Amino acid sequence: MAPLPGAELVQKPLQLYRYLLRCCQQLPTKGIQQHYKHAIRQSFRVHSDEDNPERIQQIIKRAIEDADWIMNKVGAPPGSACELG
Repeated sequence: MAPLPGAELVQKPLQLYRYLLRCCQQLPTKGIQQHYKHAIRQSFRVHSDEDNPERIQQIIKRAIEDADWIMNKVGAPPGSACELG
């Protein structure tokens, strides 16, 4: 599967955080949105002290792959985008 729109622009942790929160807005119910927003915030806090650029890029790549999988799993509306804006 191709990454979600805007994924190619994510280079820094804060960009990833914003991108993932925007993805949450496309999820079908408020309950699902709140669940994933909470998970994103917790993961951001856990990895906030990471300073290895290679490891940061691995985390970003994996997070985008996971977001793509989740958006497909829960059936986000067709044409929904998680663009960085």
